[in-house]
Amino acid sequence: MTVRGEQGPGLRADAARNRARVLRVARERLAAGDDSLQLNAVARLAGVGVGTVYRHFPTPQALREALSAEDLQGLVDEARRAAADEDALAGLRGLLRFTFEHALDDSGFAAVLESASDNEARTSELKAELDRSVTELLDRARRAGAVRGDVEADDVRRLLCGTVHAVRAGDGGPARAEVYLDVLLQGLRPAR
Repeated sequence: MTVRGEQGPGLRADAARNRARVLRVARERLAAGDDSLQLNAVARLAGVGVGTVYRHFPTPQALREALSAEDLQGLVDEARRAAADEDALAGLRGLLRFTFEHALDDSGFAAVLESASDNEARTSELKAELDRSVTELLDRARRAGAVRGDVEADDVRRLLCGTVHAVRAGDGGPARAEVYLDVLLQGLRPAR
């Protein structure tokens, strides 16, 4: 049996079904606006024992990471495309917009993205891949004079997550989101 929510070849058919049921219920709870992901409640709604949930997902954060794994992989793929863009600033702008929109749409994804520590090794691996691509992109943008020299990949992720929080805290909707994203992009540019 695999541990910590990772699905591998050793996962029995019944365990895989239970895991899938837990993930489905957790997605439904998130879609309904309940982002607490209380494992006991998820177990009850999924019709499985609490021990089953904890075996797969020892913490709510581990469950969030499992729910966000596909989106995080998509973000890594998008970062690679952005890093390969001939226009580094356009690549950065596109990557920030992509990430911003996904983080606004999915609070669980935003929580995984902003978390300083990860439960799952795969989450850490994906974040490291993301940081490598963003570093490459920032280096190219710096060489083009489009980005300040003192901003690192981790800074960009934190600033983006902070901007997502700012949008959620207000009531300005999509119009304010565009303003905040523009302020973030302008703040990354070098002082003139």
